[in-house]
Amino acid sequence: MIKSKRSTFGDRLLIGFCAVIIGICLFPLVNLAARSLSSSEALIKGEVSFWPKGFNVDAYRLVLSDGKFSWALAWTAFLTVVGTFLSLFMTTICAYPLTYDNLKGRKFFNALIIFTMYFSAGTIPTYLLLKDIHMLNRPIVLVLPFCLSVFNMIIMKSFLHGIPESLRESAEIDGAGPIRVLIHVYLPLSTPVLATLALFYAVGRWNGYSDALMFMSERKFYPIQLLLFNLINAVSNIDIVTAEGGTAPGLTESLKAAAIMFATVPILVVYPFLQRYFIAGATLGAEKG
Repeated sequence: MIKSKRSTFGDRLLIGFCAVIIGICLFPLVNLAARSLSSSEALIKGEVSFWPKGFNVDAYRLVLSDGKFSWALAWTAFLTVVGTFLSLFMTTICAYPLTYDNLKGRKFFNALIIFTMYFSAGTIPTYLLLKDIHMLNRPIVLVLPFCLSVFNMIIMKSFLHGIPESLRESAEIDGAGPIRVLIHVYLPLSTPVLATLALFYAVGRWNGYSDALMFMSERKFYPIQLLLFNLINAVSNIDIVTAEGGTAPGLTESLKAAAIMFATVPILVVYPFLQRYFIAGATLGAEKG
């Protein structure tokens, strides 16, 4: 079938529009990478845009030589992995029972869970609660309190509800209980939604710093984003001492850019591996509640 000229023009227009949007999204990252690899003189003169000027890796050398960054990166990676698995576990065991239409109190539990999406106690009551249960300044406070997202749970429930009930009934006829049905029937079919929610949770945990800022005072447990937040706030007023004994005020800008790249690139590497599941996981089953 030959496409009409109008259709071809529309396709080209759409491709051009997408290319512009992609360029707008990539520009900050490209500019940041260029600034992190540029000399202090070029940064002071404002000559850096898409390509490094006076190429050097001094900022990265400073970042990598600081043990705080390496430890914060490893600690954040650990928190992200543990937090993502815990969040997926909590999301699954919360969503799965709600797919049973004959579950007693199903509508009540649905309403109670959705209620928490719109109304919460607030930061101060949350802080007081965590203080009373002795979770402040403990590593667990960065994982457990916010391990379940109601929005993600609804996505999971909708996906599971879209799986034919005949599969579950066949398993139950063969003697499988609810747990076995979940493990051997539902989970193998839920790879798209699990990968999608894993991406949501992992990105949220990797980029999170407000919980550590409010509930954690032990600096050794600061995630990379909070360390970066403190660095950006502090480094603007600091001149970096060079090996020659002088100071390079422009290097602070490249140092900030290098630190941001250091904290951003690892989570970007994960996305390509989950991209093929993303659309399917976020949309399949959305027509059924």
